[in-house]
Amino acid sequence: MNLPTVEDARATMFDTVQPLPFEDVTVAQADGRWLMGDVLAIRDQPPFDASAMDGWAVQAADVAPGAVLAIVGESAAGRGFSGLVGSGQTARISTGAPLPAGADHVVIQEDAKREGATVILQGPVTAGHIRRQGCDFRAEERLLSAGTRLNPWQLALAASAGTATLICGRRPVVAILATGDELVEPGQPIGADQIFNAGSPALAAFIVRHGGIATALTSAVDRDDAVIEAVTLATFDVLVTIGGASVGDHDRVKPALRTLGAQIRVEGVAMRPGKPVWFATLPDGRLVLGLPGNPASALVCAELFLAPLMAALQGATVESHFQTAILTAPLPANGPRDHYLRARSASEPDGRLHVTPFSDQDSSLVTVMAAANALIRRPPHAPPAAMGDAVSVLGPTL
Repeated sequence: MNLPTVEDARATMFDTVQPLPFEDVTVAQADGRWLMGDVLAIRDQPPFDASAMDGWAVQAADVAPGAVLAIVGESAAGRGFSGLVGSGQTARISTGAPLPAGADHVVIQEDAKREGATVILQGPVTAGHIRRQGCDFRAEERLLSAGTRLNPWQLALAASAGTATLICGRRPVVAILATGDELVEPGQPIGADQIFNAGSPALAAFIVRHGGIATALTSAVDRDDAVIEAVTLATFDVLVTIGGASVGDHDRVKPALRTLGAQIRVEGVAMRPGKPVWFATLPDGRLVLGLPGNPASALVCAELFLAPLMAALQGATVESHFQTAILTAPLPANGPRDHYLRARSASEPDGRLHVTPFSDQDSSLVTVMAAANALIRRPPHAPPAAMGDAVSVLGPTL
């Protein structure tokens, strides 16, 4: 079979994606959500000339060591001084408070001494310390653009603009179906020929981290009727299956879903690990992503396919997050498929990202997967790479 490349498989998948409906989300609940409408400032920030320090509002002509100024009022944060600061006068001012009319400088409190109703400036005097109106942003300025994935810093910006709710893509509901007679849920009694289900909890955490709502379906045994029942009773936007993706007698997921009318659009990808990954659409348009049974293979494919699918469903523009890193160990020539090697990356004092591949890349090794935080991509037929060569890396993300 002439399998598609990772890029071709992704393109086929994205052709089927329609963004989910948008919804209003409070700023406090929008972390990690994809913004679907621009955020515009409704006024200047700060909306007035404000003091950057605690001190005294004065006129520039009066700033000199030994000057004695009459106190005429106070400007506090949230309660400005409505009067005028004239020549030879001053007003007490707090950080963030409006600069009173007539004043054009702030003398910090360390450079002044109060004596009754007057202030004596003490040298050397440093003046200024004013945040000018609009120095942060201006009214009608676009502060955040649609397509941004929101973080707490950006939420602070939105809130400072007076925004109470944000238009975000709805979180996709992703159902996880782990198949296999050999699987037992962690914490349950296990037989000698069985293994614990590591894939489902890992994928559930992955889905939440990428903005989705994870639901774990009851693990289905290797029978068509069990798979059909599990899928028929579930509510989801995306169904992710773990295992049952190959062509063995006990791999019943694809035959069962075909019974439900699924159209298989990708049936294997030219990559390792993850060659059996597949993709389908159900008659109602919902998506199905089939992942290999090995947790390492499943998570590699989740990085390459599930994460961008979830972003697209939330209305985001899907972009590649590969970057360049420097190898700390040599690599042999690659074969005919894309190879994604589990690796450990770190920024070094030279300012560059360095990456170390693990020596054993067996896709069944959960310990290697747990220690990795990056994937090295080796293109088909890539020549040997020496220590110090530049390679393409996805991560640190895992």
